[in-house]
Amino acid sequence: MSTVETSASEIPSDEIRDEYEQLTENVRKYRYAYYNEDAPLISDAEFDALYRRLEEIEALHPELVANDSPTQEVGGEVSAAFAPVEHLQRMYSLEDVFSLDELKAWLDRATASVANLGNGRKLRWLSEVKIDGLAVNLLYRNGELVRAATRGDGTTGEDITHNVLTIGDIPRKLTGSNFPAEVEIRGEIFIPTKDFLALNERMVEAGKAPFANPRNSAAGSLRQKDPKVTAERPLHMFVHGIGAREGLDAESQSDTYRLLSGWGLPTSPYFKVVDSYQDVLAFIEHYGEHRHDLLHEIDGIVVKVDDFGLQRALGHTSRVPRWSVAYKYPPEEVHTKLLDIRVNVGRTGRVTPYGVMEPVKVAGSTVEMATLHNQDVVKAKGVKIGDIVVLRKAGDVIPEIVGPVMALREAQDPPVRDFVMPTDCPSCGTPLAPGKEGDVDLRCPNAESCPAQLTERVAHLAGRGAFDIEALGYEAALALTRPAEPEQAPLTNEAGIFSLKPEDLADVRIRREKKTKGVPTGETELVPYFYTKGTAKKPSVPTANTKKLFEELQKAKAQPLWRVLVALSIRHVGPTASRALATAFGSMEAIRAASEEQLAHVDGVGPTIAAALKEWFAVDWHVGIVEAWEKAGVRMADEVDESTPRTLEGMTVVVTGTLPNFSRDEAKEAIIIRGGKASGSVSKNTSYVVAGENAGTKLDKAESLGLTVLDEDGFRRLLETGTA
Repeated sequence: MSTVETSASEIPSDEIRDEYEQLTENVRKYRYAYYNEDAPLISDAEFDALYRRLEEIEALHPELVANDSPTQEVGGEVSAAFAPVEHLQRMYSLEDVFSLDELKAWLDRATASVANLGNGRKLRWLSEVKIDGLAVNLLYRNGELVRAATRGDGTTGEDITHNVLTIGDIPRKLTGSNFPAEVEIRGEIFIPTKDFLALNERMVEAGKAPFANPRNSAAGSLRQKDPKVTAERPLHMFVHGIGAREGLDAESQSDTYRLLSGWGLPTSPYFKVVDSYQDVLAFIEHYGEHRHDLLHEIDGIVVKVDDFGLQRALGHTSRVPRWSVAYKYPPEEVHTKLLDIRVNVGRTGRVTPYGVMEPVKVAGSTVEMATLHNQDVVKAKGVKIGDIVVLRKAGDVIPEIVGPVMALREAQDPPVRDFVMPTDCPSCGTPLAPGKEGDVDLRCPNAESCPAQLTERVAHLAGRGAFDIEALGYEAALALTRPAEPEQAPLTNEAGIFSLKPEDLADVRIRREKKTKGVPTGETELVPYFYTKGTAKKPSVPTANTKKLFEELQKAKAQPLWRVLVALSIRHVGPTASRALATAFGSMEAIRAASEEQLAHVDGVGPTIAAALKEWFAVDWHVGIVEAWEKAGVRMADEVDESTPRTLEGMTVVVTGTLPNFSRDEAKEAIIIRGGKASGSVSKNTSYVVAGENAGTKLDKAESLGLTVLDEDGFRRLLETGTA
């Protein structure tokens, strides 16, 4: 995309005219693919950049703007597959802003416009989440749903009445008696996030390509010619506005939401009326942090003037209302090129394909690798090496390759090619084997000697949920298990981790890129990892990080039993099961001696974990790890503190959000040692919910169930007395 700068006084150059024509053609093409075919060719972020450049050129050169410019249109065209429907009142798009500075400038302009009206009305902002779904217009006459249509071009949409009637959220008849004789209800149809993930899992299991995102799956579901197909999809709706209406008595947008809810229509719980920019900013920040805790996906926040009188006074442009704006969060879905598919060997031997891509910025970070889970998933997603793919990264979630952009496949040079799963372990050469019955993964069975598995297990045992050894990161684990010269590896088994001495690491070297004055030269060299690079005058000595490593290894020996269990990399045994086992049995010896039935009976363990434990302890070299750690001084039994009263016996307590004086682990420990169950989910069986800052949806669910919610002071009283 060109970056030619012009001024409004200049006649547009041939270069600008050519760019403008190309932009106009591309925006039309991409918009049609998005709205009419539900198959976007580029990401939302790329489309927004093209559209903004088009607006920029038109602002500088208004003489180029034609009546059919994409900037003068709303949404997409009407598909010939459905009957056209003319809306009683036009459906507008919203003006998008992409930074807080742009948002403040828009709010300042709206505030100034309201001040110029001089009518003394108070300006308040209704802030609500922007649902990533499909805009729909419902027409009710005498309380009965007579028509449903897509937004289309804003004036004319597609008749999707028969499909909409299959959606349980949408009432065929309004409740109450105070609704208008004729009213258009606007809203967004969507698929909840959990349902979307489950739907895609079913698609993959059936050997079909998954949907790119919830918006496209919702739109595609609504545009089915057979309503039975639509009925099978988990579609829902939230209404957020009113078009044409007769006799509606409401003074504000928020009043309307209360009316709509009273008529039995589904309204969003995610809105708030506020008084200032700072309040709007706080709303944006809150949902920016919690956007993935909501029922559905969002891509931004909509801010509206709440007062209907002020809305009418501010009016509309040809395309957007002057009383509403959409702030867009940074994109979480982009398009990039899949350069290669490689495999990684995990700590339990699972061999996982992953994609290597052209680096791309998504959700605030640069991504160049993403998991593909297993060979069946690669096949089901239909991705080939060389494809342009949809990459999604939702907040802190691991980046995911959603699928290929099929319309662009034929244009790739060199041509795309299939991924072939290796038959042998890429780390140790052992033939790969299928997992147990029902397990689609291939695994390396050489658990004891496979270098890749050992590296992963060493990195895991140092993690925060295990021994919590900060100085032992992944690079250090690599140096300990797979240095540049394999014969110098200090560890051939994690049993020796607590028996290491600084001098054992003196000769360990890794290969690093050579630099001259900080600039990479393209060459590599061998350098010591745990020791400084010695000279004739200055001998090699342990680095500061190496000294810290041995200090932390010593401290790690005193970690509680549940952390030791996590560190052993027993399949299926994570922190929750480890806590339950440590609480129930108190020592490693007792856990080893317990029968499978006794293990399975522990709350939070069950038969699968019990079987995995017995299977793990039946292997001699596994037992050797436990014995070596115990000999080195690692704690293998928890001290029973008889002085701590069992005040929470039989209770289930959920801690959510951030507490000032308890970490999440400390809060769980406090509950468990008092006989309670520290649960991660809220249900009707939950005894108490402890809510700190940014508690999120768990707090919402607790309140909806009428559960007792405690702050930190209440939590302390509960711990001490067993009552709130």
